[in-house]
This record gives sequence, structure tokens and C-alpha cells, in this order.
Amino acid sequence: MLKKLFGFDASVTSVRTEIIAGITTFLTMSYILAVNPAMFSLLPGMPSGAVFTSTALAAIVGCVVMAFWGKLPFGLAPGMGLNAFFVYTVCIGMGYSWQFALTAVFIEGLLFILLTITNVREAIVNAIPINLRYAIGGGIGLFIAFIGLQNAGVVVNNDATLVVLGDITSGSALLAMIGLVVTGLLYIKNVKGAMLLGILVTTIIGIPMGVTDFQGVLSAPESIAPIFCQFELENVFTLDMLIVVFTFLFIDMFDTVGTLIGVCTKAKLVNENGNINRLSEAFMADAIATTVGACLGTSTTTTYVESASGVAQGGRSGLTAFVVACCFAVALLFSPLFLSIPAAATAPVLIIVGLMMLEPIKNIDFSDFSEAIPAFVCLIMMPVAYSISDGILLGMISYFVLNLVCGNFKKLTPTMSILAILFILKYIFI
Repeated sequence: MLKKLFGFDASVTSVRTEIIAGITTFLTMSYILAVNPAMFSLLPGMPSGAVFTSTALAAIVGCVVMAFWGKLPFGLAPGMGLNAFFVYTVCIGMGYSWQFALTAVFIEGLLFILLTITNVREAIVNAIPINLRYAIGGGIGLFIAFIGLQNAGVVVNNDATLVVLGDITSGSALLAMIGLVVTGLLYIKNVKGAMLLGILVTTIIGIPMGVTDFQGVLSAPESIAPIFCQFELENVFTLDMLIVVFTFLFIDMFDTVGTLIGVCTKAKLVNENGNINRLSEAFMADAIATTVGACLGTSTTTTYVESASGVAQGGRSGLTAFVVACCFAVALLFSPLFLSIPAAATAPVLIIVGLMMLEPIKNIDFSDFSEAIPAFVCLIMMPVAYSISDGILLGMISYFVLNLVCGNFKKLTPTMSILAILFILKYIFI
């Protein structure tokens, strides 16, 4: 039954492993339940309580579709970066209403469903050269490790050098360092559920340190009525809507592509040609979740790179995603308890997972600089540009340009060449 429902393979994993993987993935991505309401509350008419509920519901829908249809171990929720674009760029920067932005997200979701049905998204993924795919996984590893260090205050902003080491002798940064030692020790000793135990132990240690803020246990979820299906349909066919929809579409597509390539490569969920198994189904889960999420009143829902933490724990089937969905459902009732877990407690997991995701770069052909240079551009630009999509785009542009001027025309497939030219035009005009 589990094989039929979730693609579960008892020779590869176990039910206990999948449950632990799902809980671990949830804990590493549950910060969105705190971040999204705080961010959207800046917009008049979007109550933080309603946004919390819509965020959890969108995540549940996405994870359930991924579990039963995609049969892959990935968690979905409203995406970081895309929510910031929604609030700070479209609404605050451009001056559009949040209803306008939700309409753009809804249209984007419908377009994604169309692109998935026609296999356009899958064709784009398969056009990415194999060495760039290895680099994407490693780049995402560096990116999520940086997110962990940043969230815990281990690295902080500096006007002169952009980033600098924070105060690791106290507060969140110190707790993250302690958690890194604890989680690392558990992992080295091959303790089952090491990452989950690491999060829980670090959270408890944070209580006497004053970092863990225990906020209670139970809280009834608020109604999403104020933000449910609030669309500005009269602006659907305007130029402004076209520009916003295209930008949402572009960022979401390559964030999702990068995440799926990176995490699937790590989990060895690829076929003999290096292509991802059940890729179209995974894209459809993303598209459906985005469309439904817009109706519920939240920004673009996407596959989370933090899913790598569950994969590292052994998650290999849709059962992991189903457990993530169940955790989000529980979080609706126990939101104060889940929100008590500080970022410093999840940071060690993100750092260790970042290390694990570097493994594919050993397969990159560093002796061929026409392959190695684009791979390195992709690898390094994800953390320093703070964007998975920009890392992929710049990697593909450099691959195209270098191999074009070197006369390596056989490496440049028509799809790859068209994409690279479009990416160049994107940076010039958008």
C-alpha cells in the first residue's frame, strides 16, 4: 500500500526513517510560519494571524500533492525570496495592492500548470549540462549553510565587507555553535534521527541561555476570510500584470529547478542519464500549490531547499512529504510551541546539510576549464548573490559564452542556446 501511495521502497528506506526525515524537514523549514506573517503584516489588510493560517494550509496542500502524486521526499511552502518580492518590490516598491500581487501569483500558478502539462519545464531542466547540475547541488549546499549562519547571527552585515563574523561568544550565535557540536557528534556516532535530536537538544539548551522563547502550547488558528480569493480580476490583461507575472514565473521556475536538481542528485533520485525521476509530477505539485496558495491568500508556494535535511536523514519517498504535511497540520493547533524553536537550533542542521550537498562537486571535470569555470560561477554565485536562480542563470550564460567562443559547438544544444540568450536579455532589460 505504501509503495502504491508514496512510492515507498522497503529495500531503500523504512517507515521510521521516513517519519524522522519528514519531521526534520518540517523543523528546518517551519521558520516560514513565523517569517511570512511578520512580513505580510506590513501590508494593510493582511492580518498576521490569517497569513499564518494560509501559509500552513498552502504548505499542507503542496506537501500532500507532492506525497501522493510526486512521490518524492520534498516539503513545499510559500517561498522565501518570492515572499520578499511580493511584499517589498511589488507592493511597497511598485505601489500595487496586495490583491494585485495575489492575482499575479494565481496567474503564475495557472501558467506553471500549463508549462508542466506541455513538459516545457522538464525540457528546461534536461537542457542544463551535467557538470552544471553537479555544481547546482554544491551551490545550494553553500547557500543553505549561509542561510543557517545568517539566521543564527554567526555571520552578520558589515558595510565595509558586506559580511563579517558575529559575536559567537553569546546569544544565538553561541547556541548555534553549541548545536553544531551536538548535532555533529550525534551524526558522527551514527545516531538515528541525529538532526532531529540535535534541533530538540539545542532548543532545550537555549532556554537557560535566554535564546529559546517559550510561547505556550495551544492556539486556535485564525480565519483566512480577510485574504481568501482577494483578486483584482480587472487588471489581469494589463502590461503591469504581465511584467509582475513574468518576474514571479522566472524566479519561481529556476529556484524550483535548482532545488530539485540539487536535492534529487544528493538523494540519488536520478536515472542512468542523470535526469530526475518523476520530475514532471514534482513540478505539478509546485504549480498546484502555488495556484491554491494564491486563493488562500499567500505568496508563491515552492519546493524547499531545506528538504535536503530530510533527505540527509534517509527520506526517499512521498511518505516523507506526507509527514511534513501532517506536521504543518499539527502546527495549526500548536503554533506557539513550534514557533518556540529558535533559528539558532535549526542553523546547525542547515550547516551540516550544506556540507553533505557539496558531495556532487567531486564529479565535476575540473581538468576541462570550459566545464569547470561555468560550474564554479554557478557554485559561488548562489551564496554570494543570495539567489539559487541567479546562480543557475549566470552559470548557463558563462557555459554558453565560453563554449561558443572556444568553438565547442557540439556542447551547445538548441534548447541550451535559446535559454542562455533569453537569460542574457533578461539581465539587460529586466
